[in-house]
Amino acid sequence: GAEEEEAAAAEEEEGGGEAANEVGKKAKRRLKRLSIAELKQLVSKPEVIEPWDVTSADPRLLVNLKSLRNTVPVPRHWSQKRKFLQGKRGVEKPPFALPEFIAATGIEKIRASVMEKENAKKLKGKMKERVQPKMGKIDIDYQVLHDAFFKFQSKPRLSRFGDTYYEGKEHEVQLRQKKPGVASDELQKALGMELGGPPPWLINMQRYGPPPSYPNLKIAGLNAPIPEGATYGYHPGGWGKPPVDEFGRGPAEIGTRSGRDRDEIGTR
Repeated sequence: GAEEEEAAAAEEEEGGGEAANEVGKKAKRRLKRLSIAELKQLVSKPEVIEPWDVTSADPRLLVNLKSLRNTVPVPRHWSQKRKFLQGKRGVEKPPFALPEFIAATGIEKIRASVMEKENAKKLKGKMKERVQPKMGKIDIDYQVLHDAFFKFQSKPRLSRFGDTYYEGKEHEVQLRQKKPGVASDELQKALGMELGGPPPWLINMQRYGPPPSYPNLKIAGLNAPIPEGATYGYHPGGWGKPPVDEFGRGPAEIGTRSGRDRDEIGTR
């Protein structure tokens, strides 16, 4: 009995030693692994780094491949536990709609009227129609169809190179039509702006400068002239602090100074 207990204790010690070695190996791997901040300092394009890139066998090579031109990224759902498009279950699909250039021919109305007549027929008339079908029910001008497909046909919206689909992509706002610095009518109403008035962020831009992402953007009241009839000032509808040159002179002083310089040059 004593020998068996000693053997069992020895086996437990060996098992514990193996587990300790495994934990030690994992800890060593974690110590050798670069942090995200260190990896960002070592590469030329740190914006492509993701949190799991540091667990790669060669993080620098991975980031280099991701930063190459025309590289297609791995779809973002690769790490999700649920199946692809599982979240779209129960969502009603919108009914199919004809493209605009086909709907403009009026074929939908013609087809709807023909379907109404078909539904109004009795069983005897329907059976007769099956035996002796009538042709030319949907009478539409072929010139209209020709123009629809060969003149007014528009291309559908296509995805760009490397653009992959993911859940909720169709609900995202398309920003291609938006321009930085141009406030739409809806945005002006939401912010309570007056028509042609200054934006509420103008004072902060005059204090801190233009947005870092758009250093060359022309903004009225900051680095571009204000609309006609508008005035500088901090009153309601005012455009804040007037711009000054490197000598601290405002627009009025610059105009009078330039006029004096011209007069002096003329007298000389």
